[in-house]
Order: sequence, then C-alpha cells, then structure tokens
Amino acid sequence: GKSRGGWTTRIHLVAADARTAITFALSPGHAHDAPEGRQLLLALGPVSSPTHLLMDRAYEGDQTRQLALELGYIPVVPPKTNRLEPWEYDRAMYKKRNEIERLFRRLKGFRRIFSRFDKLDIIFLSFIHFALIVEALR
Repeated sequence: GKSRGGWTTRIHLVAADARTAITFALSPGHAHDAPEGRQLLLALGPVSSPTHLLMDRAYEGDQTRQLALELGYIPVVPPKTNRLEPWEYDRAMYKKRNEIERLFRRLKGFRRIFSRFDKLDIIFLSFIHFALIVEALR
C-alpha cells in the first residue's frame, strides 16, 4: 500500500535461529502474508524428519497449516481468537518465536531497511542479504 512516505514493503522470513535466515521474500505492504508464507514453504521443500515451524498468526490459515504438515513440518501457531474450532499448539515452543522477532528488530536497525530508501526491489533485496550476512557474523 501507499503511505505518506511512499509504497510500503513487507519482508517475509524463514529463519533457523535468532541469527540465521534461511530464505526470505518481499511483498507489497497491502498483500496478505499467507500466500508469501506458502511460497517460502514450497521453496524450502519437504524435510526428512519432523521439524517445528513457528509461525505468526498471519500465517495460521488452513491452507498454510496443511501445506506445512504435507512437507513434514509441525506447525506451531496459535489459532485466531475468532476460530470456530481452535486447535492445540505447543505454547512453550511458541514462546521461542521471539528470537525471530529479535532478528527482525536487528534488521530494522539498518536505516536503509527500516526506511526503504531504495526504489528498486533488487537493490533493497541486495541490502537485506548484506544485513543478514552482517548479523550472522556478529
């Protein structure tokens, strides 16, 4: 979407831990998160052993959870409060999601990322790659 400062962009990220990003993608600020999340899951592909996948509530849709299960992941995401049939999830595991949020906070510490000076997506993507490398080496 467009704000006073210009067009907005969302960063979607899959991370192994608080310092290691596996893959990421950009989407327009007005687009929903779930389709991008499914694309990232498809890019990762299936896993050989069951692996916990901690997701934000924006990715809690039935399609995204089903895809995660089909690929061998164990989705750890709380249901939205208006769900008619909520499910159980590992609350202790979900608390570890803050590590990924801290990675986002460190990325936003780079002025070029939080203010999005770059007009071209390729330049913005390149700087995000650079910032993730810097964070991994710290």
